[in-house]
This record gives sequence, C-alpha cells and structure tokens, in this order.
Amino acid sequence: MFAPESLKYDANGLIPAIAQSPEGEVLMMAWMNAESLRRTLETGRVTYWSRSRQDFWAKGESSGHVQRLMELRVDCDRDTLLLIVDQTGPACHTNRRSCFYRAVRSGEEVEIMAPMADG
Repeated sequence: MFAPESLKYDANGLIPAIAQSPEGEVLMMAWMNAESLRRTLETGRVTYWSRSRQDFWAKGESSGHVQRLMELRVDCDRDTLLLIVDQTGPACHTNRRSCFYRAVRSGEEVEIMAPMADG
C-alpha cells in the first residue's frame, strides 16, 4: 500500500509535483505535502499546497481548469512526483496550455506559446 509519508519531503514538508499530459507535454510544476497528496489520491482531483496562501489549492477551483489524476509516479529518489493528468483548459494562470511557454534560443528568451482562445 502506498503511503504519502514514505516520500522525501523538504524542510517545509513539501515535495515538487510535475503535471504532465498523457502525451508527455509538461504542463506545470507545483508543490504538494502529504495531505494534499492524500486528497488527490482520494478524490482523483489534483490538489496542491499553495506556499503563498499557506492553504490547499484544488487545481481549477476558481478557473474551472481542473486536473484529474490519471497516474501518480514517484522518482527514483522518492523526492519528486510526476502526475499524469487529464487537464481541462489551460494549466497556466496566464491562460496557456503549459506554464513552460518561454524558451531560450540562441541566447534570447522567446515566447513559444500564445494564450488559449476563450472557449
């Protein structure tokens, strides 16, 4: 039986969680603690820990851009999570599919992804 307590959390009790689409697109990175991970596993709706608000954050609770957990993966050191998610709408608060919409190319930072059109 998987136990969230078996993971390696940082000094603040947090672990990085990378959200990825089933096709392999990296959507975002956020933080989880043992309780947010428990909530995610119990409900299937991804819940993170907001460091700025010091509170739980169910992805999409205000925007409707919900993440449903398809699979949880734990890395070899047990200190990073990979969440394979079914993402509704954009994952980024900038209204982009992914938070990783900037690239450094030939020494220049460029925007490689426009915001999604409103539905």
